[in-house]
Amino acid sequence: MFRLWAREFKDNRMLKDTVIEDDRDDTRTHKIFRALEEICLQFDLSKPIWLESTVSDFKRHSKTRFTQDNFIDEIDFDYLEIQVIEED
Repeated sequence: MFRLWAREFKDNRMLKDTVIEDDRDDTRTHKIFRALEEICLQFDLSKPIWLESTVSDFKRHSKTRFTQDNFIDEIDFDYLEIQVIEED
């Protein structure tokens, strides 16, 4: 089972969170992109852009933050954080 936890923060307070589960037989990368797409649907967001720093953080820690720099549209929160909480 693959699980990705997403949280929206503003002023150091969590506004929303969700956990996306994926038990399909697929690559980790595909699971992450599908989970992020589901998160954006649930939170009514445009898809964020993966910048070099975002990719680097995610590779190192299985966790990263998407700030206004990652979004084309204006966001009404400080950052969206995603974290892998379970992998098989």
